[in-house]
Amino acid sequence: MNISFKMINNRVAVIDLGTNTFNLLIAEPTDQGKFEAIHREQFVVKIGEGGISKGLINEEAQKRLFRALDLIYKALQLYKVKEQSIWGLATSAFRNARNAREIISEIKRNYGISIEIISGDQEAEYIYYGVRNALDLGEQNSLLIDIGGGSVEFIICNRRKIHWKRSIEIGVQRLMDQYMRTDPISDLDIQRLEIYLESRFVELSAAVFNYSPKHLIGSAGAFETLSAIDLFRQEGEKAQEYIDKNHQLLLPEYELLIDEFHYIYQQIVCKERVQRLTIPGMADFRVDMIVPATCLIKFVIERYELELIRVSGYALKEGFLVWKLGE
Repeated sequence: MNISFKMINNRVAVIDLGTNTFNLLIAEPTDQGKFEAIHREQFVVKIGEGGISKGLINEEAQKRLFRALDLIYKALQLYKVKEQSIWGLATSAFRNARNAREIISEIKRNYGISIEIISGDQEAEYIYYGVRNALDLGEQNSLLIDIGGGSVEFIICNRRKIHWKRSIEIGVQRLMDQYMRTDPISDLDIQRLEIYLESRFVELSAAVFNYSPKHLIGSAGAFETLSAIDLFRQEGEKAQEYIDKNHQLLLPEYELLIDEFHYIYQQIVCKERVQRLTIPGMADFRVDMIVPATCLIKFVIERYELELIRVSGYALKEGFLVWKLGE
């Protein structure tokens, strides 16, 4: 549905149905392509757990999925968002699940919400719009990464355009299933993971060579958790002012120095689960997936000699809304 100026005061909502979390954004359009967020909420669903490597959203995952949607539906009713102004975007787990269409039909029957399974290419483009809305990308090229449970999006870009983009089905739930055989993760499994990443990054490596990005921009997810950990290291308890109850950044942008990242990386990969949970800023629902996520980030930083990590709190849902309202 196209947004018209007659609807400018109507509330709209985007639901990002990710592999690890569902994210709800309710907003009011303020101008062409702009909005004011009035409600944000995150729900841990882990719909890829126990099934993503088999191409299935299993029964336990479906129970978590519908419990989350019950809460999302209540929020949509509370904020009086009209059915035609709600967009649901399903990503990697739905793209690859044999029973995805059946689940989407049930969602429509139960809640009246239409869910669109977007391609990896669309996902990457919306992420770019979201990040560009949150921070100044500048003229210098950057490598933008969004690490999901099912897929990882890579975008080489600046403020003016996307030079290159790919969505690769190497999300952290998949990596954890394949390469985290012990806890803490072993040096051997880190080596196995890095060999695998090298094999999947042939096109990415060529694009990095062509466009020479200097900075890494991380979009939400694991990057927010790393930022939260760094904030607690730098600010102590004052860090709570910048992080919400779901450990999402309340800042549009955060800069994470490479040396600080390496320190946090060592803390994460050398500790077992119970110890990782005690790290200030650690989101409990990411305590397992943060391990392969930080391994992936470290590999990318070192492989492509990136100089700084910039973290954006905006991602897919914000980018989709920017695009939709600007149509």
